[in-house]
Amino acid sequence: MVTASERFTRRRRRTRYALRQRGGGRPRLSVFRSNRYIYAQVIDDAAGRTVAAASSLEPAVKTELTSTADKAAAKRVGALLAERARSAGVDAVVFDRGGYMYHGRVRALAEGAREGGLEF
Repeated sequence: MVTASERFTRRRRRTRYALRQRGGGRPRLSVFRSNRYIYAQVIDDAAGRTVAAASSLEPAVKTELTSTADKAAAKRVGALLAERARSAGVDAVVFDRGGYMYHGRVRALAEGAREGGLEF
């Protein structure tokens, strides 16, 4: 029997494989979601380095919001990440949702990044 964590890992691998096939060399916006926080980073896989990162754990986000684990926090993290990525010279990315559904906080983060100026 396959466990839930194994299914998640399979979904994440499948998603990343599809991104490599269709990505066109663009950096990857990767999302990690925990019960208390949400983290995102823009990764340049060709160079093997992180270009920009943001999370709801940062004081800039934490002080503005009542909760670090809701859609408002995710949207703010997306906007902050977009601002940092654009200042680093990245305008277009591929969205790596990992094994998560494009729903709720993951979707809010993506919308915040789009409103911040990232294209994907």
